[in-house]
Amino acid sequence: MDNVSMGLVFTLSGLNETMNHRVIVFSLTLLWYCIILFVNVSVIITIITDENLHEPMYILLCNFCINGLYGTTGFYPKFLSDLLSSSHVISYAGCLIQAFVVYSFALGDISILTAMAYDRYLAICRPLQYHSVMTKKRLCELVLFSWIMPLFIFSINILLTSRLKLCGSNIQRLMCINWMIVKLACSNTGTASNSVIAYLSMCIYLCHCVFITWSYVHLMKTCVQSKEDRAKFMQTCVPHLISLVTFLVTIVFHFMHMRFGSKDLPQILQDFIAVEFLLIPPIMNPLIYGFKLTKLRNRILALESK
Repeated sequence: MDNVSMGLVFTLSGLNETMNHRVIVFSLTLLWYCIILFVNVSVIITIITDENLHEPMYILLCNFCINGLYGTTGFYPKFLSDLLSSSHVISYAGCLIQAFVVYSFALGDISILTAMAYDRYLAICRPLQYHSVMTKKRLCELVLFSWIMPLFIFSINILLTSRLKLCGSNIQRLMCINWMIVKLACSNTGTASNSVIAYLSMCIYLCHCVFITWSYVHLMKTCVQSKEDRAKFMQTCVPHLISLVTFLVTIVFHFMHMRFGSKDLPQILQDFIAVEFLLIPPIMNPLIYGFKLTKLRNRILALESK
């Protein structure tokens, strides 16, 4: 890593237009983050402590919520501290770590949603083979895949970014974004490898989306033939679909704006588009599953009534 980069400090200029209302923004953000922590931790604790919920679907959901906590921890504490500070800076190492956490969280969500789609496909389309296929070993493999794949892919991205010589230090966002760091490179010669890895990552996760689509085509075909399967689909697959669509919409908006978005948009709107995948899915996912999955909902309500 270049010595100049080692001592570099980035300025996050996305907060400039927010500072006139920072007390309100700080209060709302803190409240939102506390709700995210509460709903995700509630689901995680409920699943861990209740042996009746030690099934593949719930274990994958538990990992989904853990990933939500992991990703939001990469953004909210830093953002809240920036709202209380007059200088919005972050160290070079801190910037790379934040970009790594936030984007490995995003890729992790897609990996876990893919594993959940596979589980639902087996449970509804191949019920007689479900327990012989979805063994503890297979479940562990799915969980490890869901974590190792995004961590590995984005480790390569960050490693390549850390090798770039930078000629700027201003990031016009609320947080560090890998592509924004790459754009600060002194020349385009060193960024080609970053682009290749970025497009390769997109291809890998496009394959994830193709598999999810394939599994739901089979799920819908199966559910048309049976009233019992339709009930299973409505209870367990609808939350998954809502989570998937919500996440894909927010992340596609984020990447499309980052690559092709107009700088003429108000800074506040640009900031919202940049962080909406950290605002909506982490709070929406545990609420959707908590309300829709009967066993989980009843267990949460039982714990709260004690």
